[in-house]
Amino acid sequence: MTDGLLGDILRPIEASDKYESTAHEKDSRRAKTAGSGVSNVRSLIMELVGEMPHGWWRLISAALLAIAATGSSVALMGVSAWLLSRAAELPPVLYLLTGATAVRTFGTSRGVFRYFERLRSHDVALRMQSALRLSVYDRLARTTLLGARRGDLLIRATADVEAIMDVVVRIALPFTSACVVLIGAVFILSFFSVASAIVLLVCSVLAGIVMPWMSQTLSRRANIASIPARAELAQLVHAVARSSTDIVAYGRVEDELAAVAAVDAKLRRAEARAAWTRGLATGGQHVAMGLAVAAALWFGAQAVVSGAMPGRDLAVLALVPLALHETFGDLTKAAQTMTRASSALRRVVSLLTAKPVGVGDRVVDQPSSVILPQAGPHAETSAGVDDSEEPAFVAQVTAGRDASGILSRPSASGDPQTRRSSFGGPPESTPEPALVKPASSEPSVAVQATVPVILPKAGSPVLNLDHLAIGWPGEPVLVEGVDLTVAPGQTVAVTAPSGVGKTTLAATLLGLIPPMGGSFDATPSIGYLAQDAHIFATTVAENVRIGNPRATDAEVAAALELAGLGHLDPERIVGEDGTTISGGEARRVALARLLVVSPRPALTILDEPTEHLDAETAGRLMDDIWATTLPDGALLVLTHDPGVVARCDREVRLATAG
Repeated sequence: MTDGLLGDILRPIEASDKYESTAHEKDSRRAKTAGSGVSNVRSLIMELVGEMPHGWWRLISAALLAIAATGSSVALMGVSAWLLSRAAELPPVLYLLTGATAVRTFGTSRGVFRYFERLRSHDVALRMQSALRLSVYDRLARTTLLGARRGDLLIRATADVEAIMDVVVRIALPFTSACVVLIGAVFILSFFSVASAIVLLVCSVLAGIVMPWMSQTLSRRANIASIPARAELAQLVHAVARSSTDIVAYGRVEDELAAVAAVDAKLRRAEARAAWTRGLATGGQHVAMGLAVAAALWFGAQAVVSGAMPGRDLAVLALVPLALHETFGDLTKAAQTMTRASSALRRVVSLLTAKPVGVGDRVVDQPSSVILPQAGPHAETSAGVDDSEEPAFVAQVTAGRDASGILSRPSASGDPQTRRSSFGGPPESTPEPALVKPASSEPSVAVQATVPVILPKAGSPVLNLDHLAIGWPGEPVLVEGVDLTVAPGQTVAVTAPSGVGKTTLAATLLGLIPPMGGSFDATPSIGYLAQDAHIFATTVAENVRIGNPRATDAEVAAALELAGLGHLDPERIVGEDGTTISGGEARRVALARLLVVSPRPALTILDEPTEHLDAETAGRLMDDIWATTLPDGALLVLTHDPGVVARCDREVRLATAG
């Protein structure tokens, strides 16, 4: 039966819990720390407690405080019962002083112990939750997540992570304190009446273990189903909210609301099932503890009649089970919470251990065989890496569906560096990749550079594709045999039908996913304007600073001016996804993220830059992009727009593989 209660924690990760992903890169060390070898929730909890400073002491002290608080509550009831019964005998007042003092002590200590138990237990739970959430964020930062079900992902990273608090505060400590106090109460009452103590033990096991186990068993399917149902509801609401304009335009409001209502009804049925079984188990607890009180009165009365026990002790036998019943009251809900928390944490573990899609933010370093000139006085990159300390080059690109590009700076020599990528590994003439430091100062994170960095000759192209084949890891090749050379000052349009691989090409060039074949040289100084770059619900200035978090107010204002938004107040609050500004202004805010970085990108990739814009707005936007990018930089435009194609120097058409 105990295995049944703990089965949800000990159960291995199943296929239904897994987070779908198909890449084959290694996880970072920190991600491995959070999830390596984790086959169930118990091993995850052990790792989190072990990694926390003085973790086991914190957890044990919280358990001791919980035991003391629960024990004080039961002792208060027992001593109060004895004191009232003894006082009814009208003894001298001095005979009651000890009992009265004990009542005051237990009454005061119950609140004190509970207060400090709450502080300590929540401190432990919040520390574990923070560590787990940081591990999840670190893990997510190392994958592109393009194509992920974002509503489900949001639930995994928020509500599912918060389940670790339930494990500590609402499951582990209540069960531990109830069991320890029960054993102590039965032991003490055995000195009053052995038979009554045995009945109390049996009834307490029924109320504290059997009834919670029954509730957990009967509602396990509903509790497990409620977690993915909640994620499904979040995913659907997220999709409906983001597509609300299109839904209204196409007259599908009733259909979409019906779909949301159907998922909500499924979730409500699961929760109703859990509530029904919890009520049934709670009724069983009342019956069990009622039997314990009746048995205590029966056996106690016989002992009093026979003279084996003083009459004043009968109240103690009768009232202590009621105090224990109060302790057992939350265990039924705790057992059900155990199922839901375990299901949620298994989803988190599956996310931590899932193979990533791509590599997230790109990190580029200089191999040891290449010696850079001494860094100048302004050699600190936008990522906070000091070139004077070591000849490292760090390029960050924030890309994907919901991001706009971040540009890194060139090397200290002033020449752009080139990142060489070759299918199957680096060229034989180059050294083995070296261990590089990411932009983060986190000492526990290190990544292995998949390709070395080489210094190109002056005037070399910023992009060179040699029979490049692209596709998502683990998926079929989308496009192959792509040959292209882009020099500074050139503009190239890449066209293809929707779904052929234009965005996949951008992700490959940004270094977020590896090529499926061929090779390419690309400058690490790349800017990316995503097709639907996300605008966050904050100020215009903070949205622009996504491109350069260290940008000053003057630099932000200058970037907005160059992007054609000089009239827009940088401190203006914009809605989520730019709902309080026009579509053209939203695209220009995303463009300002590229313009706020100095120096400007050597290569800028535009993914459908005129999508959803009217012809006049699109024309003005392209004029500004051309004016701010050329002639020093180069443009690679992924587009369907014939007007944009006509602006470019040449056009490259992508065709599906095979």
